[in-house]
Amino acid sequence: MYDLYNRKINYLRISVTDRCNLRCRYCMPAEGIPLLKHDDILRFDEIVEFTRVAVAMGINKVRITGGEPLVRKGIVELTQMLASIAGIDDLGMTTNGIFLDRFALPLAEAGLQRVNISLDTLDEEKYHQITRRGKLSDALRGIAVADGAGLHPIKLNCVVKKNGLEPDAESVRRFAEAHGYQVRYIPQMDLAEGTFGRVQGGEGGHCSSCNRLRLTSDGKILPCLFSNISYDIRELGAEKAIEMALQNKPLSGTTNKTSCFSNIGG
Repeated sequence: MYDLYNRKINYLRISVTDRCNLRCRYCMPAEGIPLLKHDDILRFDEIVEFTRVAVAMGINKVRITGGEPLVRKGIVELTQMLASIAGIDDLGMTTNGIFLDRFALPLAEAGLQRVNISLDTLDEEKYHQITRRGKLSDALRGIAVADGAGLHPIKLNCVVKKNGLEPDAESVRRFAEAHGYQVRYIPQMDLAEGTFGRVQGGEGGHCSSCNRLRLTSDGKILPCLFSNISYDIRELGAEKAIEMALQNKPLSGTTNKTSCFSNIGG
């Protein structure tokens, strides 16, 4: 399927929860965020049915995100349900990796193909400072278990202030090269201010070739990360919401003052 600018839209990012076990400084405040009510969060059957429709319309790449997707109860079951949808060629997940040591193998067996894991530094103290709660050793163990489970290619998402030449980014690059992983340098962004940049080593931020739609955990389709436009799949139905998102996907982003990274999944 194509938008009005003839961009082929084949990538769906699904946020399955607004909850997270970390409090990364560039993502949310130390006290966290107001959480959605249980009934506002999409049920598994709603997520799967929406995804079936999206795949029938042309989506073939799906990524599970959060918040932190591994805190969603039943995430392995949901992954298996999504993996069973014929037409999905690429099923991935973005995670902070803290719980991957216990989930990587079950997820791989359920049909997950690959993971992107947040890793901004190889310095234990800095890691804790950035995440406010996390232990670097937990993330590194999760990465190793994911590697052993065959969730390849493993991509490390490294948030940078300017570019990949920063000392922490360089340490992540060396770590990745030593283990056969890939690195994506993500410039620190601000939705409300409209500050964003292109992802080095990835496709994010390339507005002219953007191929994605986003489903929030409370059932809103976002045609653009840096836009207030959204369509409620519960009110409109999956097909109509997707059609409207395609018709109104902007040529490039501006600002988003109604959402935040923690509930969109980036």
